Amino acid sequence: MQATRYQHIVLNEQGVPEILGSTMKVLELVLSQKAYGWSPEELHFQYPHLSLGQIHSALAYYWDHREALEAAVLESVRFADEMRSRYESPFQVDLRERVKQKFNL
Repeated sequence: MQATRYQHIVLNEQGVPEILGSTMKVLELVLSQKAYGWSPEELHFQYPHLSLGQIHSALAYYWDHREALEAAVLESVRFADEMRSRYESPFQVDLRERVKQKFNL
């Protein structure tokens, strides 16, 4: 773990920011906030193991590093899409073909 200038945020071995004293990544918290529109107080209610200080520190880290963190999310989505298309199971291929035949696609 590598310390940051944010009291409650550390970088793990892969350089991913995490909330100190938990296993939660900064992006996990931020994505919850974005998905549900939760305030810091609601985040604290939903994640009672995190203090408001940890939550505010994570949000500050996100806003100060927003471009890099959002680029990492987009790269993860791109990689997942690539792997999904590359490693389709025979069942998925068969099912898609059956649907095409049934609906004349």
